[in-house]
Amino acid sequence: QVHLVESGGGLVQAGDSLRLSCAASGRTNSSPVLGWFRQAPGKEREFVAAITWRGFNRDYADSVKGRFTISRDNTKSTVYLQMNSLKPEDTAVYYCTAGGTVVTSPDLVGYWGQGTQVTVSS
Repeated sequence: QVHLVESGGGLVQAGDSLRLSCAASGRTNSSPVLGWFRQAPGKEREFVAAITWRGFNRDYADSVKGRFTISRDNTKSTVYLQMNSLKPEDTAVYYCTAGGTVVTSPDLVGYWGQGTQVTVSS
């Protein structure tokens, strides 16, 4: 089992930046891919970004490409999401994820964190 704990969410204004962190623990060796999903009010949960174990492959949703950067520090078992040029439509609960492969469907995610709220005001 993998436990994921997000932090770093908050309230910011449009155009601001925010950095999310997620600490992983437990049997992380079986879930080398870490990522982020988000769910806005009244919307379905959607893929944001994912990163493989060595960090060579990074995938992003089109809506965040060029603005968000995913990274990881395996010595700390932590994945990060640097969010720049935030927009009101980025407002959502952001969930850290872990699994064996890169997936873009929430139905295929192995493990979920509890979520952290990001609110972007206009």
